[in-house]
Amino acid sequence: MCLASAMRHGAVSGRYVVQVMARPTKFKPEYAKQAAKLCELGATDIELADFFGVNVTTIYEWRNQNVAFSKAVIAGKEMADARVERAFYNRAVGYTFDTEKIFQFQGDIIRAPSREHVPPDAGAALNWLKNRNPDKWRDKQEIDLKVTDTLAERMARMKARKADASQE
Repeated sequence: MCLASAMRHGAVSGRYVVQVMARPTKFKPEYAKQAAKLCELGATDIELADFFGVNVTTIYEWRNQNVAFSKAVIAGKEMADARVERAFYNRAVGYTFDTEKIFQFQGDIIRAPSREHVPPDAGAALNWLKNRNPDKWRDKQEIDLKVTDTLAERMARMKARKADASQE
């Protein structure tokens, strides 16, 4: 703690500075593995803080102070992001999956293997294209308009056309 901060908190008395000790960290090395798994499952920093029973600023401090914890959180979040990317891609191009249909026939339950197809989603495909090739697929089109004549010249042409039309 700096001297000015210590003075605000009453830790300075005359010539003597009372050393203020910080609270001991709750961090344990096994938290890195737990954080990685939670992040793989999609946990945010706020959810990590809730899980470990600390404030989210403590998670930020742990990430800054513990390389293993920071790397674990980053790796877990990258895996979650990759999973979402795959799912989004599958949604854009369509996919097929195996499932099981359950029927009742004459009082007996019948389980039949089945294959279902989810068709491509045009919105997901367009979003994918906009992000992968923005110059070609973006919504905003840039149109370059160059004005080669002045307003006076345009007005003169309009008057001439109007005069020609009235003479006919």
